[in-house]
Amino acid sequence: MTTTSAVPRGLAGVVVTDTALGDVRGREGFYHYRQYSAIELAQTRSFEDVWYLMFHGELPGRAAAADFAARTAGLRTLPAEVREALPAIARAGAVSGPLAGLRTALSLLGASTGYRPVYDLDADRRRADALAACAAVPTILTALQRLGQGLHPVEPREDLPYAANYLYMLTGSEPEPDRVRAVEQYLISTVDHGFNASTFTARVVASTGADLAACLVAAVGALSGPLHGGAPSRALDTLDAIGTPDRIDGWIREQVLSGRRIMGFGHPVYRTEDPRSRMLKSIAQSFGGPLVDFAVEVEQQVEAILAELKPGRELHTNVEFYAGVVMELCGLPRAMFTPTFCAARVIGWSANILEQAEDSKIIRPAARYVGTPPPQPVAAP
Repeated sequence: MTTTSAVPRGLAGVVVTDTALGDVRGREGFYHYRQYSAIELAQTRSFEDVWYLMFHGELPGRAAAADFAARTAGLRTLPAEVREALPAIARAGAVSGPLAGLRTALSLLGASTGYRPVYDLDADRRRADALAACAAVPTILTALQRLGQGLHPVEPREDLPYAANYLYMLTGSEPEPDRVRAVEQYLISTVDHGFNASTFTARVVASTGADLAACLVAAVGALSGPLHGGAPSRALDTLDAIGTPDRIDGWIREQVLSGRRIMGFGHPVYRTEDPRSRMLKSIAQSFGGPLVDFAVEVEQQVEAILAELKPGRELHTNVEFYAGVVMELCGLPRAMFTPTFCAARVIGWSANILEQAEDSKIIRPAARYVGTPPPQPVAAP
């Protein structure tokens, strides 16, 4: 007989394992990677340094940082089997976009490279597979986006850092330094964020001993849901729908009173302002312009209206609200907002997969049966 204990819907707040990778302290408005504030890392270090931290448990010194950056840059070129398949993947995903195509391309990457189950590998081999997959993801995403627009993919450059190379492969031209740094800070701030849906999914698959590509494909599938990774472009769509400052009050009140969700506001963990939103707002304001001014005004009025209509509830902007503004200012097409998030989160997923692979216990929760009491007599045919 299976016995179960009562747990919150969606496993909210349920501790399922131990981790040394980081945590989210929602009531404090704070989250960290390893022993460091994630926001401080975004403000002071490079993306490659944070990648190294997540994989190795410490920040690199100058020599180690240079070696790691060069090593990962050398892994950006895709295997021939994957490159040759990308046009067909792009055509098949003309409507669904690069994120859907990434699932297929990652499966092909794992098969063509010969990824073996993490259960059968030592730690060094697992990490090597993870490095190669993480380095390949931006190349795949940007190639699929360009192919979908009728353009040729842009080959990666080993002389450019991660964020700069990402923008270069997307646009075909070397980006401005201020745009590179803005996108890099966004990428760093979204590398990891506790046991969110996609990270937990990656760990569940890793607990079966599956290969790294299988774990990442599962994580991408979870990320594709609009309640998880699909909100940056939807938050910007909200600004478009409002249109002008004089429409803010009426539009927001209608949404709230009708019970519809306002994309870019509220978070399942934070009960204060999302620290990522605070940082991205500052980045957006450093660019300035009408879009930024409008976003700030919308934020102020939304919070005031929510405080009036839903007193006692702490609802503030989350990472998606100003992430959409920053990416728009940096010239990224909206179809690439969630894929760009993925280009960062693949580091966190992989770090979690590597950690989970050290534990041979499969994740196997139980469900509470609430259907018709069994056994019922089986009717004769």
